[in-house]
Order: sequence, then structure tokens, then C-alpha cells
Amino acid sequence: MQDLYRKYKDVIPYMFFGVCTTLVNIAVYWFCAHVCGIGVMPGTIIAWVAAVLFAYLTNRKWVFHSEAKGTRDILKEISAFFGCRLATGVVDWLMMFLFVDCWHFNDVLIKIIANVVVIILNYIASKWLIFRK
Repeated sequence: MQDLYRKYKDVIPYMFFGVCTTLVNIAVYWFCAHVCGIGVMPGTIIAWVAAVLFAYLTNRKWVFHSEAKGTRDILKEISAFFGCRLATGVVDWLMMFLFVDCWHFNDVLIKIIANVVVIILNYIASKWLIFRK
């Protein structure tokens, strides 16, 4: 059991916080699009910003145990994190635009599917680009 934990020690908390990040993303999107009525794309962008802020704080501390110290190292880490998240955010936005705005699929269902794709891409980027030791 300990060997499995050591092997997946980053994956387990990443999955937990990935689910939490997804919930933040979906909840903020739903609130913006359905309660405030601001539309699919603005709601998607606002939800993305909220989710990325949440993800950075949780990933830095509890998933990848960042050792970045000092303003320069932390700013470099934040820039890489937000840059990679912007790239995967484009994937999210494109999926929402194509499947919801163009093809009229259910917006919440597509938001959930898009988040699964984004979580996988974000783990790869975080593990191999941003928080590598």
C-alpha cells in the first residue's frame, strides 16, 4: 500500500483538488451564466480565472509541494502556471464555443466534459513543466 502511495503521491491530491477546481469552475460558470445572465463566453472566462487562482494555490502547496522561494522564483512559477492554464483555457473556451454556441449541446454537460480534458492536460503541464524539482 505504501508503494502505491509513493508512486501516486502527486496524483491522489491532484485528483482531489482537480475535482474541487472543476466544482469551482462549474459553480462560477453556472452562477455567471444562469443567475447573472451574462452569457456563455463571459461566464466561461470568469469561471476560468476563478478556477486557475484556486488551482494555483492548492497545487503549489498541497500537490506539488513547490520549493520556489523569493519573488523571482515565485513569479516565474506563477507565470508558467498561468501560461499553461491559458493554453488549456483556450481548449475549454473552444469546446464551449463549438459545442454550445455553434452546435447547441447542453452547456453544463459540455462544461463538465471540457473540464475533464483540461484536468488531464493541466496535470501533464504541472508535473513536467511548472513544478518539476
